[in-house]
Amino acid sequence: MTKYSVRPEATRDAVVAALGDKIRNINIALGEVTVEVTASGYLEAAQLLHNAEGCKFEQLIDLCGVDYSDYKNGTHEGARFCAVSHLLSVSLNQRLRLKVFAPDDGMPVVASLSKVWSSANWFEREAFDLYGIVFEGHEDLRRILTDYGFIGHPFRKDFPTEGHVEMRYDAEKARVVYQPVTIEAREITPRVIREDNYGGLQ
Repeated sequence: MTKYSVRPEATRDAVVAALGDKIRNINIALGEVTVEVTASGYLEAAQLLHNAEGCKFEQLIDLCGVDYSDYKNGTHEGARFCAVSHLLSVSLNQRLRLKVFAPDDGMPVVASLSKVWSSANWFEREAFDLYGIVFEGHEDLRRILTDYGFIGHPFRKDFPTEGHVEMRYDAEKARVVYQPVTIEAREITPRVIREDNYGGLQ
């Protein structure tokens, strides 16, 4: 087998051999392997995926948070918050999706992968900012997209569309101020024009 012909089944078998009982679920969909691991074994699983023969996932190309609270119209059973990483092995020309669910919905915490793949740094900050997932061991976990004074995590399914506070420049105080949201939530209904003979049609 050449390094350019690794099939998903071979990737799956290599991952199973490397991770063993750390795997909660593994499957192949659309030609790509997805493996879900336990939260307690997440960091060790990442290290094995990086180093183990048959895996060699040298690059983390993406990491994001997911809120499963409304998944399949609310029928999802299990933990609410998930961190999903997309890994790439350049040397073996294969990809892998790595998933881990935070065991506590009230305070979602999983290990940071930034010491395994340095590219996880900003991705984990983004997932923390938008979903409130805490990455234990991250050296600089702070907001990256929203303002430091922002309240809440805007990609959570229960976050209000209009938010909690708004920011504006106050000319009298000569600075930016925060205030309660003044936008009223409303349903926008498109205007329908009904005219006789509209557009010259009979």
